[in-house]
Amino acid sequence: MARSKPTAREALRKLREQRAQLETEEARLRQEAATDLGKLLVECGGETIEPAHLVRIVRAAMALGIEETLKRIGPA
Repeated sequence: MARSKPTAREALRKLREQRAQLETEEARLRQEAATDLGKLLVECGGETIEPAHLVRIVRAAMALGIEETLKRIGPA
C-alpha cells in the first residue's frame, strides 16, 4: 500500500523534534568542550587568571585571529 505524502504540519512537527534533539546534543557537546577547556586551563596553570581577564584575552584572540595572535605573542 502506498504511503500518503506527509503534510506540511507533519513535516513541521518532525522538524521541531529534530531541532529539539539538536539543541540537546549541542548543550551536551558544549558542556564536554567546557570540561576539556577547563582541564587544559588547569594543566597550563591558567586557573590563576581572573575570569574577566580570561574573557578579554579570548575575545581579543578570536577577533584578531588565532594565527595572528600567536605571531604577536612570540614563540611558544
